[in-house]
Amino acid sequence: MTGEPRESDGADREPDEHIRFAAYLVQLDQVAEADEIDLVCHVLSDPDRTMAQSAVVRHVDRRAEDLHPGPAYEAWVWAMAQAAGDRPFLIRRLEEWSLFRAVRLGLHWDADDLLGASDWLQLKTAAMSDVVTPSGTAVPSATPAASGTPAASAAAFEVLAEGGRTRRIRNTATGSLRLGRVTGRRC
Repeated sequence: MTGEPRESDGADREPDEHIRFAAYLVQLDQVAEADEIDLVCHVLSDPDRTMAQSAVVRHVDRRAEDLHPGPAYEAWVWAMAQAAGDRPFLIRRLEEWSLFRAVRLGLHWDADDLLGASDWLQLKTAAMSDVVTPSGTAVPSATPAASGTPAASAAAFEVLAEGGRTRRIRNTATGSLRLGRVTGRRC
């Protein structure tokens, strides 16, 4: 080395798809609700389908976490499913958020659907430490709620404790039951 600056051969440069991914995450985080679906469609039109879908899945997870307890979720998830088009992983993630919502709100759900869900959803459900009433109020699972949600949570914990796909899921669900998240009993 002579101490003089050398020309970069581009090897030190961040790959273009990494730059676009980071930019998409910022845009999706800041998008106005009215422009959200248009932006999601724009991101999903990126030639790197895997990167684009990954950015949108992160957005879906963030938005669904915020929206799932309330009434705005239903219209949002429908619009997102339309935007997702022919992307099975994205459609499945939206379906799993709807199943999580049903369990958490004490709505109708099917044990076979929960057992057929991804490890991600099973673990998220098994680790659920509170439930939400249909009005959107968080209630510890040990607290009786007018909607009967603790019983729904207990049923989900029991299903996953017995038939969860991995040992971690089964142990987490068993721990949720033992910790009194449903019964209010502390060991």
